[in-house]
Amino acid sequence: MNIVVGITGGIAAYKAVGVVRAFVLAGHSVQVVATDAALRFVGKPTLEAISRNPVHTDLYDGVAEVRHVAIGQAADLIVVAPATANFIAQLAGGFAADLLGNTILASTAPILIAPAMHTEMWQNAATVANIQTITGRGIHIIGPAVGQLTGKDSGPGRMSEPDDIVAAALALAGRSGDLAGKRIVVTAGGTREPLDPVRFIGNRSSGKQGIAVAMAAVSRGAEVTLIGANLEVDAPGQVAVLHVGTTLELAEAVALAAADADVVIMAAAVADYRPESVAPAKIKKETQGDILQLTLVKNPDILHDLSLSKRAGQIIIGFAAETETDPAALLVLGRAKIARKGCDYLVLNSVGWTTGFATDGNAVTIIRASGDIVGEATGSKTTVANRILDVLL
Repeated sequence: MNIVVGITGGIAAYKAVGVVRAFVLAGHSVQVVATDAALRFVGKPTLEAISRNPVHTDLYDGVAEVRHVAIGQAADLIVVAPATANFIAQLAGGFAADLLGNTILASTAPILIAPAMHTEMWQNAATVANIQTITGRGIHIIGPAVGQLTGKDSGPGRMSEPDDIVAAALALAGRSGDLAGKRIVVTAGGTREPLDPVRFIGNRSSGKQGIAVAMAAVSRGAEVTLIGANLEVDAPGQVAVLHVGTTLELAEAVALAAADADVVIMAAAVADYRPESVAPAKIKKETQGDILQLTLVKNPDILHDLSLSKRAGQIIIGFAAETETDPAALLVLGRAKIARKGCDYLVLNSVGWTTGFATDGNAVTIIRASGDIVGEATGSKTTVANRILDVLL
């Protein structure tokens, strides 16, 4: 393959040498496009020696051969490592102020970026929004990892290791269109069960993981129906969302959508119970006194019902969010749950006050009906989404 490795100006640029080297040793042709800032951290002679090609930096070099677009047009795969917060902002805005920006805009190849920055920058609202924008356009993210950063700082923002980046990139290159012709239903978010017109019983699911699964499936050629329950983030424009509120509404929508689906992925967090009755007006504490008693009734088990009614060849994937932090104990819970539900695969993840729900990262273990582990993933929710789809294939 003809692979473009973009390098931007962060301290993690020194690790890009390992990325380039791994691609070359795997037999690929590598063109390095480095920003001026990147060359402050790693020298051009080093990159040229490792890539075995000239390093491209200047937008105005090779004008006669229209190099500012030719590099991107010829690429089979583009990897940017590291990707700084500034580069991600430019990418989200569609800017082409340098050769790397032009190369990306001129290419139709799959793109993988490996963010690297301080934790505060990664968690800044602007960066979060920019990541959502570029993933909505089909750009893939690996990491960032949690670990030692520059100086004494430690936390989310460390660039993924070169071997992990190369493995993800090569897997991505093989993914293009691999779900073409497949109809996939994805649920996302969390159902809410009203107590009255003002209050509800709900959960902390934002819908980020389900949206990431839907977007990853779209980028790989699938026809996707996304059923969103009270999403706290907007799904990108490439995916049409059918909005629902309660578990009963979700059950009805999934049953209809699943009728002609090849795969149903139940990533939504579904309420197990709902109030037996809903008050027509706001419940007042002045009339209820010190204790408010609620009677809850069990909701339908959507995943179990889907698994019972699935047609031949249809695949059902469930999610199990548990507060168990011990991996072995979590696996025991997951095996018991997949036996009860009857689905084909179950995605296990540990959630808590600060993990899982409403975050940008996730860590999952995927098991099949036999209880065997068939996949694991840690990183951004897009990375996790693609690992789930890889297992599906």
